[in-house]
Amino acid sequence: MDQPIPRRRLAIVLFNLGGPDSPEAVRPFLVNLFTDPAILRVPGFVRPWLGRLIAWRRTRPARENYAVLGGRSPLLELTERQARALEAALAEEAGVEAKCFVAMRYWHPMSDAAAQAVKAWAPDEILLLPLYPQYSTTTTGSSVAAWAEAAGRAGLGGVPTTTLCCWHSDPAFVRATAAILRRAHDEARAALPAEVPLRVLFSAHGLPEGIVRAGDPYQWQVERSVAAVRAALGIPGLDHAICYQSRVTPQRWIGPSTEEEIGRAAREGVAVLVCPIAFVSEHSETLVELDVEYRHLAERLGVPGYFRAPAQNADAAFVAALAGLVRRARASGRALCSFAGARQCPRPHTACPHGLAGAGAVRAAAPATG
Repeated sequence: MDQPIPRRRLAIVLFNLGGPDSPEAVRPFLVNLFTDPAILRVPGFVRPWLGRLIAWRRTRPARENYAVLGGRSPLLELTERQARALEAALAEEAGVEAKCFVAMRYWHPMSDAAAQAVKAWAPDEILLLPLYPQYSTTTTGSSVAAWAEAAGRAGLGGVPTTTLCCWHSDPAFVRATAAILRRAHDEARAALPAEVPLRVLFSAHGLPEGIVRAGDPYQWQVERSVAAVRAALGIPGLDHAICYQSRVTPQRWIGPSTEEEIGRAAREGVAVLVCPIAFVSEHSETLVELDVEYRHLAERLGVPGYFRAPAQNADAAFVAALAGLVRRARASGRALCSFAGARQCPRPHTACPHGLAGAGAVRAAAPATG
């Protein structure tokens, strides 16, 4: 009798921001966020006290926001659902047994706990899969760096590791996102009088302009995501705008802001449908900032209609897109982005992992590359 072929164990590490799991966790979560060198780019001797000062100033409004959500972020639960759905989508994959692990950047479970769990499972290979479609040094870059340190402490240096840095215009991701947006667009259009125009606001988390000027490709990748989703929507002459939300520091941030676009819509008598283009799970930026704060702003300014497309969460087509990313990344063995390992970002975006010493920075950030 033929012996069954052993299945290779694939540990998929899903990166996301994380969020407080209780009102008491809000301040330490914010301290972790604002003392990250990738977020607060000031001299190292200044960062600890300045980061704690910013966290202290933001604790009260943040707690008020999380109170709307029952005192805690839903992000971990939703990410765990994505993890289990992705495992199910890969369950019949020939020759591989896939298991997902969640590594949050600023609250538990963080990289050390995830790395220890991966070590205990004893995988044959590891795939780092950020749940940030667009690469930024402040999100994927920071998460990969934190994982590299944690993996080293856990003794995972000998496990072949593939890093996927971005998938901003992956065709399956684009189709899944466009389908969700199309349903929301049809519902919004049906709810509005025929004479009221509708504008789609593609809203992404903002970044300080200085980070973009320093070579971060995030804004360029957001624009590519929007262009791809617009094409997949197939709505001729779609009225749309790209805007940025969640400004948290006094620096000049990339724009226009989502607030500015809502104000413009009010002046022009246009209803708005907000699509969270850089978020793939519901959390405070969507459930509070978009659904409560910006809705109230739109109503106060007289916008004739305010609608919001949901995030992907565990949408079946989105999970299938993640599964496709896993398959292609494993096939490449040295994947950096979802575009056959080829550089997509224009050369001025020097913080693109492809532009960092021939992509060495990202490969070195993982314990090893298979």
